Amino acid sequence: MKKNYLISTGGSGGHVIPALIFHQHLSEDANIIISSDKRGLKYLNKDMYNLEIINTPKLSNIILLPINLLLILLLTFKSILLLKNKKITKLISTGGYMSLPLIFAAKLLRINIFLIEPNLILGRANKFFLSSCKKIFCYNKKIKNFPNKFMNKIIIINPLVKKEVYEKVPTKVFKNKFNLLIVGGSQGANIFNNNLKNSIINVSKKIKIKVFHQTSEKNILYLNDFYTRNNIENKIFNFEKNFENIVKEADLCITRAGASTLAELSVLNIPFIAVPLPTAKDNHQFENAKFYKDHDCCWIIEQNYFEEKIEEYLKDIIEKKSNYLKKIENLKRLNYQNTWINVNQKITKNINEN
Repeated sequence: MKKNYLISTGGSGGHVIPALIFHQHLSEDANIIISSDKRGLKYLNKDMYNLEIINTPKLSNIILLPINLLLILLLTFKSILLLKNKKITKLISTGGYMSLPLIFAAKLLRINIFLIEPNLILGRANKFFLSSCKKIFCYNKKIKNFPNKFMNKIIIINPLVKKEVYEKVPTKVFKNKFNLLIVGGSQGANIFNNNLKNSIINVSKKIKIKVFHQTSEKNILYLNDFYTRNNIENKIFNFEKNFENIVKEADLCITRAGASTLAELSVLNIPFIAVPLPTAKDNHQFENAKFYKDHDCCWIIEQNYFEEKIEEYLKDIIEKKSNYLKKIENLKRLNYQNTWINVNQKITKNINEN
């Protein structure tokens, strides 16, 4: 008889996508419930998953803090009832404040807690619950702010990507057309919407370009019109369920440095120019990108210098190719033993053990 597990997530794609990948890994052996706040529902297909909504309030507003603490207490009681009624035996959390009520409830019920930390800086919620968890899944042991006394709880896994991503297409090198993927993250990056267009037009005079541009809903028509008026083939989108199919078309990606996006690009051997979001908590996006930069798999441009440098980078990649090809080879070496089966075996072994 299958056991019942709950995965707690919500908020941005950076939290929800790892939760969905864990669901893929564990669903053959267990019945999985996914808990999310309302923000995370945009990434979740209600017809595909057994969903529960725990809409945890933020604690950052000092004025509303007493009310929000009371709400978290009430949500903790709701979570206790949920965990009991669904007979949950393991709780897996992708971090974030939205996980607080469920983890408090799991602690009270003495349910085993597992954490997921995809970033190279330990998240605050994960740090708070380290003493309570059984294991924490990480991509690297060199995580900043990680207390030494809990190092024995770390389980190292390859960066999480969907099973479909491993179905790679043969590596191609652009000749007559250059496919450029631009990823602004779940909110869409204004710097990519506003400070990149002229550089793309200038580069398109040297080689035919097709642009795949992920942005916010409000910018789709504007960007489509701009690229079309300048005779640049384009696909503008907000959220794509099968994002990996678009990634596979790309020769190069310009992106923020969310852990999930970088993981997919890496597994598919797509070199990328990372522009870390400078306001990301604890500068975790820079640390995510630096891991790949240290392996010479990508370029990093600080946001303040993006408009100044991006055209030079693009022209160098297109005209010389040698540095670009070197990064493809380095990505292949980095992912040499990265397979769905290897990741699956490590996750299921550690989650399913008594």
